[in-house]
Amino acid sequence: MSSQKKMNFQIEAFKHRVVVDPKYAEKTWKILEHAIHEIYNHNASGLSFEELYRNAYNMVLHKFGEKLYSGLVLTMTSHLKDIAVSIEAAQGALFLEELDRKWTEHNKALQMIRDILMYMDRTFIPSTHKTPVHELGLNLWRDNIVHTIKIQTRLKNTLLELVQKERGGDVINRGLMRNVVKMLMELGSSVYQEDFEKPFLAVSADFYRAESQLFIESCDCGDYLKKAEKRLNEEIERVSQYLDAKSEVKITNVVEKEMIESQMNRLVHMENSGLVSMLMDDKYEDLGRMYNLFKRVPNGLSLIRDVMTSHIRETGKQLATDPERLKDPVDFVQRLLDERDKHDKIINLAFNNDKMFQNAVNSSFEYFINLNTRSPEFISLFVDDKLRKGLKGVSEEDVEIVLDKVMMLFRYLQEKDIFEKYYKQHLAKRLLFNKSVSEDAERSLILKLKTECGYQFTSKLEGMFTDMKTSDDTMKGFYEAMGPELGDGPTLVVHVLTTGSWPTQSTTACNLPSEILTVCDKFKTYYLGTHSGRRLTWQTNMGSADIKATFAKGQKHELNVSTYQMCVLMLFNNGDGLSYREIEQATEIPSLDLKRCLQSLACAKGKNVLRKEPMSKDIVEDDVFFFNDKFSSKFYKVKIGTVAAQKESEPEKQETRQRVEEDRKPQIEAAIVRIMKARRVLDHNNIVAEVTKQLQSRFLPNPVVIKKRIESLIEREFLERDKDDRKLYRYLA
Repeated sequence: MSSQKKMNFQIEAFKHRVVVDPKYAEKTWKILEHAIHEIYNHNASGLSFEELYRNAYNMVLHKFGEKLYSGLVLTMTSHLKDIAVSIEAAQGALFLEELDRKWTEHNKALQMIRDILMYMDRTFIPSTHKTPVHELGLNLWRDNIVHTIKIQTRLKNTLLELVQKERGGDVINRGLMRNVVKMLMELGSSVYQEDFEKPFLAVSADFYRAESQLFIESCDCGDYLKKAEKRLNEEIERVSQYLDAKSEVKITNVVEKEMIESQMNRLVHMENSGLVSMLMDDKYEDLGRMYNLFKRVPNGLSLIRDVMTSHIRETGKQLATDPERLKDPVDFVQRLLDERDKHDKIINLAFNNDKMFQNAVNSSFEYFINLNTRSPEFISLFVDDKLRKGLKGVSEEDVEIVLDKVMMLFRYLQEKDIFEKYYKQHLAKRLLFNKSVSEDAERSLILKLKTECGYQFTSKLEGMFTDMKTSDDTMKGFYEAMGPELGDGPTLVVHVLTTGSWPTQSTTACNLPSEILTVCDKFKTYYLGTHSGRRLTWQTNMGSADIKATFAKGQKHELNVSTYQMCVLMLFNNGDGLSYREIEQATEIPSLDLKRCLQSLACAKGKNVLRKEPMSKDIVEDDVFFFNDKFSSKFYKVKIGTVAAQKESEPEKQETRQRVEEDRKPQIEAAIVRIMKARRVLDHNNIVAEVTKQLQSRFLPNPVVIKKRIESLIEREFLERDKDDRKLYRYLA
């Protein structure tokens, strides 16, 4: 294929030059200048915009753009100077109206002029880096109107006066305000800020500083907060109505600083109406208002938290250390729960469930609950009371609520192992005497404890339930196998308790009546015959009995008594008028238990099936006891409880504490060995810190005890001291 020959075309310019009329530019500008005058004088209807556009177009095309632009500046400036005079002349309220009207007219005129000079705007102005027509119009308005000496200050003062009037409760023309402020914004953010916003913020700060001083002297805390909230909302609304949206943060900062931050210490501590009064009187609305306002200022919520924490700790300390309050453990724990419910409700309704306040309440409760060294015992007694009678007839949901509250208090305990000790004792009594209102509730609480503290914490408690079930099966088997041999003898119910699972004490077994002893021996023979390698020890201090008694005139009653009480009463079948020493010798019941036992049989009003001579509240060794033939009761079944303090006696407390300390030793040693096995070499302070960290979920170990356990482990060659540094320990494999 042969390549085609390329042809070049060239367009040449006209040979003759186009001559423009020397007066063309002047004539054309006069036409345009006249049009601009007409536009400003509202006579634009007679103008041909198409013709005017073409004239402006030709001027730019013929390189007269500079003349057109400078002429526009002069003409607009001249008109704006006249407008400024008419605005200055406007009196009073008419001043802003005149300014707004002239601004609207100027904008309309500017739009028309811009349409006519569109070609210049698009070509000449960008190439010469001049200001576009619309922007030029705004700048000229700013310089010739807004920034003139007579208008600038007057405009600022008028706007500020109107805001002040509105704050004072007067109604102002918000539409006019909006238009004028919008004009300042359109003239540039710096114009709005310098000519209005900065003075507005300064005047507002002075106003609110004075007002806050006035309010703080004349109002209580609740009323002051209402007024501050109202002012804050007014300013937010004012911004939405006629100010720049960006001003909201600035003006609210002013109100917050002057009305809240500067007065917050005084407000919180205000006597009879401050934060503490609000907390005590459950003023949820006022507290919510305080929270929402203080949240807006630095350290506001921290201040509320600190004062609240101090108040809770103080009231809690009074409760935990008041001897009168400590007389009733159940009431003490109920007061704790009421106090906790009260503050939970405040945090929920007023403080938006803020975690900061939840943590503050938790730390405060943990502080004062542990001031009372008997809190673990009291909480266990509270549970005992609820599970014996307090939850009777209560729905499952309500039972769960009570148990969850108990668990919340349990979490605050530093010595959870002491709670476990008492809980085990109380649970044992409930199970053995069949006093629990709900096995489901018992198991539910154990499950909660297991979730909280792990299997090890509850394994023995669960073992107690297993023993009760196994014992039922054992008794069935016993009566099936030995039934015919037992004849009409006493009915025996035995609970076989696994040593270690139950809080059994090594007590001296008392002398049981021969009738009972026979059945007990038969059970022992049966049990040891079916279970090899086991040993049975009778825990007579934990048993109970139902015995039938006949009084004067053939009146019969069934008496529900403890095993010890049964042993004493059975002695009166064979004789009357037994001395304390004779009873002690015959039964071999420990002295303290025997005195309690006789006290309940002879001194308790309405339950005195024995008579004591001489008659007194206390039992002494010279007392003589007789069967009270005249005993009567409107009930057939009579329960005779043992006189015993609900709380432990001092020696019992010491014994419990000792047992707890003994139980802690192997746990501390195990923790030390675990840590040293992993770390191999560690100094003393770090071992103490690590052991405390590991065991704090159960108890807070004493550093002195930790030191002793380390010494013990060194003696038994689990650890050794470093030869050079005595404070350094090494693990021995």
